[in-house]
Amino acid sequence: MQEYSAITASSSGRPRSRSITVFIALMAFIMGAALVAWAASHGYLSGVLTAPDAQETTEAVAETLVEPAALPNAAATTPAPKTTAAQMAAISSVEGRLAMLEDRISRLDFQTDAASGNAARAEGLLIAFAARRMIDRGEPLSYVADQLKLRFMNAQPRAVDTIIAFSKNPVTIDELSARLEALSPGLTGVETKESLWDRARHEFGALFVIRRDSSALVSPSARIDRAKVMLTAKRINNAVAEVERLPGADQAQTWIADARRYEDVQHALDLLETTAMLEPTRLKDAEGHKVDQPSPLATPTPTATPTPTSGEAVKPRG
Repeated sequence: MQEYSAITASSSGRPRSRSITVFIALMAFIMGAALVAWAASHGYLSGVLTAPDAQETTEAVAETLVEPAALPNAAATTPAPKTTAAQMAAISSVEGRLAMLEDRISRLDFQTDAASGNAARAEGLLIAFAARRMIDRGEPLSYVADQLKLRFMNAQPRAVDTIIAFSKNPVTIDELSARLEALSPGLTGVETKESLWDRARHEFGALFVIRRDSSALVSPSARIDRAKVMLTAKRINNAVAEVERLPGADQAQTWIADARRYEDVQHALDLLETTAMLEPTRLKDAEGHKVDQPSPLATPTPTATPTPTSGEAVKPRG
C-alpha cells in the first residue's frame, strides 16, 4: 500500500511541473512578441536588424556612386608621388646616356657631311682633269660636258661655256706647231706685193733697233724656233708674242686667234680645278646638291675674303 501511494504521488507531480513549464514558456513568448511589436512601432527594430557589414557596404556603394563626379577635381588636386633617390639616379643615368648618344650621332653626321663634301670635290676635280685630257687630245667632251654643266655651271658659267665652245672646234699643241712650221717661210720674209716704201720702212726700222741680244737671237728664224719651244712648254702667250714680232705676222692672224683660244681654254680649266678645290658655296655634287662642306685645303682666315664671281678671272697657275 505504501509503495502504491508513493508511485501515485510521483505520477501526479509530473503533470503539474510540465504545466508550469508550458505556462512560463507561453508567457515568455507573449512578452517577446509584445516587445518586438513595441520596438517595431517606435522604429527601433530596423536599426537593430541592420548589420554593420550591410551598413559598410551601403556606404561603399554610395562613395562609389559619388566618386565619378569628383574624379576630375580629385585628379587635379591629388599630389604626384614623390620620387626616391634611386629613381632620380636612374633618370640622371638615362639622361646622361641619351646626351652621349646625341653627341655621338651629331659627330657622325658631321663626319658624314665632311666625307660627302670631300668626295664631291674630288669627283669635280677628276671631271676637270678628264676635260683637260680630252682638250689636249682634241677629242669631244661628250658626257664630260654634262658633268661640267652640272657641277660648275653655278660657280663658273663663263669658264664652262669657254671649254664647251672650244671642244666643238678643238686645237692641239701639235696642230699649232705644225701650222707654225708651215707658215714659217711667209713669216720670216717680206711679201713681194709690198711697195717700195713699205719695204724700205721695214728695213729702216730693223736697222736702227738697239738690243742687248745679238742679231742672231732677233732674227725671224730664231723667233720661230723660240715660238715652237714655247708651244711645247704650253707658254702660249710667249709664243704668240714671238710670232707677232715677225715681219709677216699678218699672215698668222688665224694661227694667233687659235693659239689664244687654246690659252683661254687652259685658263678656264685651271679655274675649274681651283673651284673644285676651294669654292666654298657654289660647287655642286653629282646629284646637283650644293656642297656646303668647306674644303680641307682652304686656309681659315680671321676675316672673310670675297670669292671671285662667275665673271671674274682667276690667274692661271705658274
